[in-house]
Amino acid sequence: MTRQPLAATEIASIADARGFWSRDLVSIRDLSPGEVDAIFDLTALIKARPVDFRTALSGRQLVLFFEKPSLRTRLTFEAGMASLGGVSFFVDQTGERIDAREKLSDIAHNLERWIDIIVLRTFAHATVEKMAEYASVPVINALSELEHPCQALADYFTLRERFGKLQDLTLAFVGDGNNVLHSLLLTCASLGSSIRIATPPSYGPDCDIVAQAREIARQTGATIELFTDPREAVSGADAVYTDTWTSMGHEREAKQRAMVFAPYQVNRELMVESALHAVFMHCLPAHRGEEVSDAVIDSTQSIVFDQAENRLHVQKAILLLLLGGGMGRLPIRSVHA
Repeated sequence: MTRQPLAATEIASIADARGFWSRDLVSIRDLSPGEVDAIFDLTALIKARPVDFRTALSGRQLVLFFEKPSLRTRLTFEAGMASLGGVSFFVDQTGERIDAREKLSDIAHNLERWIDIIVLRTFAHATVEKMAEYASVPVINALSELEHPCQALADYFTLRERFGKLQDLTLAFVGDGNNVLHSLLLTCASLGSSIRIATPPSYGPDCDIVAQAREIARQTGATIELFTDPREAVSGADAVYTDTWTSMGHEREAKQRAMVFAPYQVNRELMVESALHAVFMHCLPAHRGEEVSDAVIDSTQSIVFDQAENRLHVQKAILLLLLGGGMGRLPIRSVHA
Protein backbone atom coordinates (compact mmCIF):
# COMPACT_ATOMS: atom_id res chain seq x y z
CA MET A 1 0.00 0.00 0.00
CA THR A 2 1.30 3.46 -0.89
CA ARG A 3 2.10 5.56 2.15
CA GLN A 4 0.36 8.92 2.25
CA PRO A 5 2.22 12.08 3.32
CA LEU A 6 1.68 13.47 6.77
CA ALA A 7 -0.65 16.45 6.96
CA ALA A 8 1.18 19.78 6.83
CA THR A 9 0.11 20.57 10.38
CA GLU A 10 1.56 17.27 11.62
CA ILE A 11 4.89 17.92 9.92
CA ALA A 12 5.01 21.46 11.30
CA SER A 13 4.22 20.38 14.85
CA ILE A 14 7.19 18.00 14.84
CA ALA A 15 9.69 20.11 12.91
CA ASP A 16 8.90 23.31 14.82
CA ALA A 17 9.90 21.60 18.06
CA ARG A 18 13.54 22.20 17.11
CA GLY A 19 13.22 25.90 17.69
CA PHE A 20 11.80 25.55 21.20
CA TRP A 21 13.97 22.85 22.71
CA SER A 22 16.27 23.55 25.60
CA ARG A 23 19.72 22.11 25.10
CA ASP A 24 19.16 19.53 27.84
CA LEU A 25 16.39 17.48 29.42
CA VAL A 26 17.15 17.83 33.11
CA SER A 27 13.57 18.40 34.23
CA ILE A 28 10.07 18.34 32.78
CA ARG A 29 10.25 22.08 33.51
CA ASP A 30 12.63 22.34 30.55
CA LEU A 31 9.69 21.60 28.24
CA SER A 32 6.81 23.82 27.20
CA PRO A 33 3.37 22.22 26.79
CA GLY A 34 3.84 22.37 23.01
CA GLU A 35 7.15 20.56 23.26
CA VAL A 36 5.58 17.74 25.30
CA ASP A 37 3.00 17.35 22.53
CA ALA A 38 5.80 17.36 19.93
CA ILE A 39 7.56 14.54 21.77
CA PHE A 40 4.36 12.49 21.78
CA ASP A 41 3.70 13.14 18.08
CA LEU A 42 7.21 12.09 17.13
CA THR A 43 7.04 9.09 19.49
CA ALA A 44 3.87 7.88 17.76
CA LEU A 45 5.56 8.17 14.37
CA ILE A 46 8.71 6.36 15.51
CA LYS A 47 6.69 3.59 17.13
CA ALA A 48 4.59 3.09 14.00
CA ARG A 49 7.50 3.28 11.54
CA PRO A 50 10.72 2.28 13.39
CA VAL A 51 12.48 1.14 10.22
CA ASP A 52 12.21 4.63 8.73
CA PHE A 53 14.48 5.94 11.52
CA ARG A 54 17.12 3.23 11.52
CA THR A 55 19.88 5.57 10.27
CA ALA A 56 18.65 8.84 11.77
CA LEU A 57 21.51 9.01 14.31
CA SER A 58 24.15 7.20 12.29
CA GLY A 59 27.60 8.20 13.49
CA ARG A 60 26.28 9.65 16.78
CA GLN A 61 27.54 8.45 20.15
CA LEU A 62 25.83 8.32 23.56
CA VAL A 63 27.38 7.67 26.97
CA LEU A 64 25.48 6.52 30.06
CA PHE A 65 26.83 7.16 33.57
CA PHE A 66 24.72 5.29 36.14
CA GLU A 67 25.20 5.62 39.92
CA LYS A 68 22.10 3.46 40.47
CA PRO A 69 21.22 0.02 39.09
CA SER A 70 18.86 -0.16 36.14
CA LEU A 71 17.05 -2.54 33.82
CA ARG A 72 14.52 -0.53 31.79
CA THR A 73 16.37 2.78 31.64
CA ARG A 74 19.70 1.38 30.52
CA LEU A 75 18.37 -1.11 27.98
CA THR A 76 15.82 1.25 26.44
CA PHE A 77 18.45 3.93 25.90
CA GLU A 78 20.97 1.45 24.49
CA ALA A 79 18.44 -0.33 22.29
CA GLY A 80 16.93 2.98 21.22
CA MET A 81 20.27 4.46 20.21
CA ALA A 82 21.20 1.29 18.30
CA SER A 83 17.88 1.23 16.45
CA LEU A 84 18.49 4.83 15.34
CA GLY A 85 21.90 3.89 13.92
CA GLY A 86 24.02 5.30 16.75
CA VAL A 87 26.23 3.66 19.36
CA SER A 88 26.27 3.84 23.15
CA PHE A 89 28.81 3.33 25.92
CA PHE A 90 27.93 2.39 29.51
CA VAL A 91 29.98 3.53 32.51
CA ASP A 92 29.08 1.74 35.75
CA GLN A 93 29.22 4.24 38.60
CA THR A 94 27.36 2.15 41.17
CA GLY A 95 30.60 1.70 43.13
CA GLU A 96 31.27 5.43 43.53
CA ARG A 97 29.80 8.79 42.58
CA ILE A 98 30.60 10.18 39.15
CA ASP A 99 32.77 12.97 40.54
CA ALA A 100 34.63 10.84 43.12
CA ARG A 101 37.91 10.79 41.16
CA GLU A 102 37.68 13.96 39.12
CA LYS A 103 35.91 17.31 39.08
CA LEU A 104 32.59 17.13 37.30
CA SER A 105 33.55 20.08 35.11
CA ASP A 106 36.69 18.24 33.93
CA ILE A 107 34.64 15.14 33.13
CA ALA A 108 32.15 17.26 31.19
CA HIS A 109 34.84 18.97 29.12
CA ASN A 110 36.33 15.59 28.22
CA LEU A 111 33.01 14.07 27.27
CA GLU A 112 31.94 16.96 25.05
CA ARG A 113 34.99 16.30 22.84
CA TRP A 114 34.23 12.62 22.36
CA ILE A 115 30.49 12.09 22.75
CA ASP A 116 27.33 13.61 21.23
CA ILE A 117 24.95 13.18 24.18
CA ILE A 118 25.23 12.30 27.90
CA VAL A 119 22.69 10.30 29.92
CA LEU A 120 22.95 10.39 33.72
CA ARG A 121 21.26 8.30 36.42
CA THR A 122 22.34 9.82 39.72
CA PHE A 123 21.54 10.29 43.37
CA ALA A 124 21.96 14.07 43.52
CA HIS A 125 19.88 16.13 41.10
CA ALA A 126 22.62 18.76 41.27
CA THR A 127 24.97 16.34 39.47
CA VAL A 128 22.70 16.38 36.42
CA GLU A 129 22.28 20.15 36.61
CA LYS A 130 26.01 20.77 36.84
CA MET A 131 26.83 18.36 34.02
CA ALA A 132 24.32 20.21 31.84
CA GLU A 133 25.90 23.51 32.84
CA TYR A 134 29.46 22.40 32.07
CA ALA A 135 29.00 20.20 28.98
CA SER A 136 28.41 21.72 25.56
CA VAL A 137 26.52 18.61 24.40
CA PRO A 138 22.96 17.65 25.45
CA VAL A 139 22.44 16.02 28.87
CA ILE A 140 19.45 13.82 29.74
CA ASN A 141 18.26 13.11 33.27
CA ALA A 142 17.63 9.36 33.38
CA LEU A 143 16.64 9.60 37.07
CA SER A 144 17.77 11.72 39.99
CA GLU A 145 16.54 12.12 43.54
CA LEU A 146 14.22 14.90 42.36
CA GLU A 147 12.85 13.83 38.96
CA HIS A 148 12.45 11.04 36.43
CA PRO A 149 11.34 12.93 33.31
CA CYS A 150 11.70 10.14 30.74
CA GLN A 151 9.49 7.88 32.85
CA ALA A 152 6.72 10.45 33.20
CA LEU A 153 6.73 11.22 29.48
CA ALA A 154 6.45 7.52 28.66
CA ASP A 155 3.63 7.17 31.19
CA TYR A 156 1.54 9.97 29.76
CA PHE A 157 2.23 8.82 26.20
CA THR A 158 0.88 5.41 27.29
CA LEU A 159 -2.23 7.08 28.66
CA ARG A 160 -2.69 9.01 25.42
CA GLU A 161 -2.54 5.74 23.49
CA ARG A 162 -5.15 4.20 25.77
CA PHE A 163 -7.56 7.10 26.32
CA GLY A 164 -6.86 9.72 23.67
CA LYS A 165 -7.51 13.23 24.98
CA LEU A 166 -5.49 13.69 28.16
CA GLN A 167 -7.32 16.84 29.24
CA ASP A 168 -10.31 14.68 30.14
CA LEU A 169 -8.28 12.17 32.15
CA THR A 170 -7.71 11.85 35.89
CA LEU A 171 -4.63 10.04 37.19
CA ALA A 172 -4.52 8.99 40.85
CA PHE A 173 -1.09 8.50 42.41
CA VAL A 174 -0.97 6.57 45.69
CA GLY A 175 2.19 6.23 47.77
CA ASP A 176 5.42 8.14 48.28
CA GLY A 177 5.95 11.71 47.09
CA ASN A 178 9.08 10.78 45.17
CA ASN A 179 10.95 11.67 41.97
CA VAL A 180 8.51 9.82 39.70
CA LEU A 181 5.58 11.68 41.22
CA HIS A 182 7.38 15.01 40.77
CA SER A 183 7.78 14.43 37.05
CA LEU A 184 4.20 13.12 36.73
CA LEU A 185 2.96 16.28 38.45
CA LEU A 186 4.85 18.58 36.08
CA THR A 187 3.85 16.58 33.01
CA CYS A 188 0.20 16.55 34.06
CA ALA A 189 0.34 20.33 34.54
CA SER A 190 1.87 20.86 31.09
CA LEU A 191 -0.79 18.70 29.45
CA GLY A 192 -3.73 20.39 31.16
CA SER A 193 -4.76 17.06 32.68
CA SER A 194 -5.87 16.15 36.22
CA ILE A 195 -3.97 14.42 39.00
CA ARG A 196 -5.00 13.38 42.51
CA ILE A 197 -2.24 12.45 44.93
CA ALA A 198 -2.60 10.46 48.15
CA THR A 199 0.43 10.22 50.44
CA PRO A 200 0.87 9.71 54.17
CA PRO A 201 1.39 12.92 56.14
CA SER A 202 5.05 14.07 55.91
CA TYR A 203 5.63 11.94 52.79
CA GLY A 204 4.09 14.25 50.23
CA PRO A 205 5.74 15.70 47.12
CA ASP A 206 8.29 18.51 47.27
CA CYS A 207 6.53 21.81 48.01
CA ASP A 208 8.49 23.70 45.35
CA ILE A 209 7.57 21.13 42.69
CA VAL A 210 3.90 21.38 43.67
CA ALA A 211 4.06 25.17 43.49
CA GLN A 212 5.71 25.06 40.06
CA ALA A 213 3.14 22.54 38.80
CA ARG A 214 0.30 24.73 40.03
CA GLU A 215 1.81 27.75 38.30
CA ILE A 216 1.87 25.83 35.01
CA ALA A 217 -1.65 24.56 35.71
CA ARG A 218 -2.94 28.12 35.92
CA GLN A 219 -1.99 28.50 32.27
CA THR A 220 -3.11 25.09 31.00
CA GLY A 221 -6.21 24.41 33.10
CA ALA A 222 -4.75 21.35 34.81
CA THR A 223 -6.19 20.20 38.15
CA ILE A 224 -3.92 19.16 41.03
CA GLU A 225 -5.35 17.78 44.28
CA LEU A 226 -3.51 16.47 47.34
CA PHE A 227 -5.01 13.99 49.83
CA THR A 228 -3.97 11.67 52.62
CA ASP A 229 -6.85 9.23 52.01
CA PRO A 230 -6.07 6.89 49.09
CA ARG A 231 -9.75 6.10 48.49
CA GLU A 232 -10.54 9.77 48.08
CA ALA A 233 -7.80 10.13 45.48
CA VAL A 234 -8.71 6.97 43.57
CA SER A 235 -12.49 7.55 43.50
CA GLY A 236 -13.60 7.59 39.85
CA ALA A 237 -10.02 7.90 38.53
CA ASP A 238 -9.15 6.71 35.01
CA ALA A 239 -5.71 5.47 36.04
CA VAL A 240 -4.19 4.43 39.36
CA TYR A 241 -0.42 4.72 39.74
CA THR A 242 1.92 3.62 42.50
CA ASP A 243 5.65 3.22 43.02
CA THR A 244 7.95 1.62 45.54
CA TRP A 245 7.59 2.88 49.08
CA THR A 246 11.37 3.05 49.54
CA SER A 247 13.38 4.69 46.79
CA MET A 248 17.04 3.91 46.17
CA GLY A 249 19.14 5.67 48.76
CA HIS A 250 16.49 5.34 51.50
CA GLU A 251 16.89 1.63 52.23
CA ARG A 252 17.54 2.27 55.93
CA GLU A 253 13.97 3.59 56.22
CA ALA A 254 12.41 0.50 54.63
CA LYS A 255 11.03 -1.07 57.82
CA GLN A 256 9.50 2.19 59.06
CA ARG A 257 8.08 3.01 55.64
CA ALA A 258 6.50 -0.44 55.33
CA MET A 259 4.40 0.32 58.42
CA VAL A 260 3.54 3.89 57.40
CA PHE A 261 2.55 2.99 53.85
CA ALA A 262 0.66 -0.25 54.54
CA PRO A 263 -2.77 1.46 54.19
CA TYR A 264 -1.67 2.77 50.77
CA GLN A 265 -1.27 -0.60 49.05
CA VAL A 266 -3.02 -0.71 45.68
CA ASN A 267 -5.12 -3.86 45.87
CA ARG A 268 -8.46 -5.05 44.55
CA GLU A 269 -10.35 -3.23 47.29
CA LEU A 270 -8.76 0.09 46.34
CA MET A 271 -9.08 -0.43 42.58
CA VAL A 272 -12.83 -0.92 43.00
CA GLU A 273 -13.02 2.76 43.94
CA SER A 274 -11.69 3.79 40.50
CA ALA A 275 -13.64 4.00 37.24
CA LEU A 276 -14.75 0.72 35.65
CA HIS A 277 -12.38 1.34 32.74
CA ALA A 278 -9.45 2.32 34.99
CA VAL A 279 -5.94 1.04 34.36
CA PHE A 280 -3.18 0.28 36.84
CA MET A 281 0.29 1.80 36.38
CA HIS A 282 3.72 1.28 37.96
CA CYS A 283 7.15 2.43 36.76
CA LEU A 284 8.76 -0.85 37.95
CA PRO A 285 10.47 -2.61 39.57
CA ALA A 286 7.47 -3.53 41.70
CA HIS A 287 7.68 -4.89 45.22
CA ARG A 288 4.77 -7.29 44.99
CA GLY A 289 2.83 -7.63 48.21
CA GLU A 290 3.97 -4.19 49.33
CA GLU A 291 2.82 -1.20 47.26
CA VAL A 292 0.76 -3.43 44.94
CA SER A 293 -0.86 -6.82 45.20
CA ASP A 294 -0.28 -9.59 42.66
CA ALA A 295 -4.00 -9.57 41.90
CA VAL A 296 -3.76 -5.99 40.60
CA ILE A 297 -0.41 -5.94 38.80
CA ASP A 298 -1.21 -9.23 37.01
CA SER A 299 -4.78 -8.22 36.15
CA THR A 300 -6.14 -7.14 32.77
CA GLN A 301 -6.26 -3.58 34.14
CA SER A 302 -2.48 -3.49 34.41
CA ILE A 303 -0.58 -1.62 31.68
CA VAL A 304 2.83 -1.71 33.37
CA PHE A 305 4.52 -3.44 30.43
CA ASP A 306 3.01 -0.96 27.96
CA GLN A 307 4.66 1.75 30.05
CA ALA A 308 7.96 -0.13 29.98
CA GLU A 309 7.80 -0.58 26.20
CA ASN A 310 7.05 3.08 25.64
CA ARG A 311 10.18 4.11 27.50
CA LEU A 312 12.00 2.92 24.37
CA HIS A 313 9.89 4.91 21.91
CA VAL A 314 9.75 8.12 23.94
CA GLN A 315 13.49 8.11 24.55
CA LYS A 316 14.15 7.61 20.85
CA ALA A 317 12.07 10.73 20.18
CA ILE A 318 13.99 12.64 22.85
CA LEU A 319 17.33 11.58 21.37
CA LEU A 320 16.25 12.67 17.91
CA LEU A 321 15.00 16.04 19.10
CA LEU A 322 17.94 16.85 21.34
CA LEU A 323 20.51 15.84 18.75
CA GLY A 324 18.61 17.28 15.82
CA GLY A 325 19.48 14.05 14.10
CA GLY A 326 17.32 13.50 11.09
CA MET A 327 14.97 16.36 11.93
CA GLY A 328 15.61 17.78 8.52
CA ARG A 329 15.36 14.29 7.06
CA LEU A 330 12.29 12.99 8.88
CA PRO A 331 10.48 10.41 6.73
CA ILE A 332 7.34 12.07 5.38
CA ARG A 333 5.13 9.06 5.90
CA SER A 334 1.71 8.56 7.35
CA VAL A 335 1.48 6.67 10.60
CA HIS A 336 -1.81 5.28 9.30
CA ALA A 337 -0.65 4.14 5.87
